Amino acid sequence: MAAGPPPPTPWPPQFHAKLLMDFHGNLSLADLWYDWPGGRNLHVIRYQLAADAPFYDNEWNNGTSFFYTPARRTCRSAAVGVGILPPNWLVQGSVYLGRQSTGGVDCHVFAKADFITYYEDVRTKRPVKWVFYTGKVIFFVIGLIPCL
Repeated sequence: MAAGPPPPTPWPPQFHAKLLMDFHGNLSLADLWYDWPGGRNLHVIRYQLAADAPFYDNEWNNGTSFFYTPARRTCRSAAVGVGILPPNWLVQGSVYLGRQSTGGVDCHVFAKADFITYYEDVRTKRPVKWVFYTGKVIFFVIGLIPCL
């Protein structure tokens, strides 16, 4: 009896990831602090060659986000209507696309909602890349959350 496709691994409840992002040729390096028990995550984004970096995107589980750039002394909020992704966001409704190497890492590849493609290291089960914000994970530490 053949085994079915592997299920995606749920995220740990807290982690820190460094992301290399390429949005239409605009490069940035971002820190993502994910804190499911605290109901929040924080992106600290440093755009390539930007004099006003960093840009902060503070998202809360109540659907509120705050965007601020200290160098510009600007802050705004938005009611985006959805909270942060739960740790098991990929488990229900994702489609296994097979295995593929990305950046020299052997990955299981999953698709969800026709706009997210997620790459998970076959060996460690850690995220390697997701195509949504076009980000590659270059550093991933479970449980490392600063005081927000």
